[in-house]
Amino acid sequence: MVDLSTVYKVTSKGRVYYYAWRGKGAPRLSAKPGSQEFVEELAAALAARKGGDGTKLSGLIARYKASDDWSDLSDKTKKNWRPWLDRIQEEFGDLRLGQFDRPQITPDIKAWRDGWKATPRTADVALTVFSRMLAFGRAEGKLSYNPVTPIARLYKGDRSEIIWTDDDIDLLGRTASQEIMWAVRLAMCTGLRQGDLLKLGWSHVGSTYIEVRTGKTGSTALIPIHAELRALLATIPKRATTILTSSDKVPWKTGFGASWNKAVTKAAIDKHFHDLRGTAATRLFRAGLKPREIAGVMGWAEAHVEALIDKYVKRDEVMKDMIRRLDENEARTASAKPLKNSPD
Repeated sequence: MVDLSTVYKVTSKGRVYYYAWRGKGAPRLSAKPGSQEFVEELAAALAARKGGDGTKLSGLIARYKASDDWSDLSDKTKKNWRPWLDRIQEEFGDLRLGQFDRPQITPDIKAWRDGWKATPRTADVALTVFSRMLAFGRAEGKLSYNPVTPIARLYKGDRSEIIWTDDDIDLLGRTASQEIMWAVRLAMCTGLRQGDLLKLGWSHVGSTYIEVRTGKTGSTALIPIHAELRALLATIPKRATTILTSSDKVPWKTGFGASWNKAVTKAAIDKHFHDLRGTAATRLFRAGLKPREIAGVMGWAEAHVEALIDKYVKRDEVMKDMIRRLDENEARTASAKPLKNSPD
């Protein structure tokens, strides 16, 4: 049973907010009032307030569910993650918190994860939730080590089929900062890796193309400044020597990864920043650029062009191009054949 009488309702600027109790430090409840999720969220908050058993993992799980870290997640993410926290609670909740502060527990967590080994993506979600909860414990000073970190993820799928759509960009733009969105759009227009993108300077921008040496291969990328890229560059203010800057108006040295992860988690988008590189390659392929031309834009070594096309360009686009070329060839062959009753 959960005591609903503790719930404190606040109306501000026409909006209604619910808190677990009245008073300073009370966590805001994000679930819909009257729903099962609301009751569970309140129960977790009350359990955390009482402290639960602070010596056990169950107490940390309760505090995590009542934290801002949890409430800041999207409703979709919370819905997907809540059952995993319940499973973690069932399997490990009675263990002392100190047992998770040493590497000896890692094989036990891996063995638990392997219960979903047949579905690698599902197994990886289990680890993601476990790791995020333990990371919260570290931030709260309850742990000094995260035993999930050494466990390798199982899913190693071909991400060439995963590209960012216009709907994805619109969805991310609703919650992400302007600085993050500049990075996203610049990645889609240039195909540069994250590290190269954050170092990209205004000095690399010429009148008709961007020329930059990429960090991973040392090759030079020559990126034509087409209309979309030119318009984007015109909207980004020149705050520093680099094109991209943080909200503090200085070059990104640290913090971009954390800001990116927070943005995609809040938007509940299961795509990586690196997938923007595949999106850029696919867009270039759709535009009709030849593999060697795409290699020049992306900074690829020519010896590996075909393999990289297979890796980064969405397979449907490659097949459509093959069909187009086959149809064109058949049309040329048919037109070259003499008519049946025509003279030799």
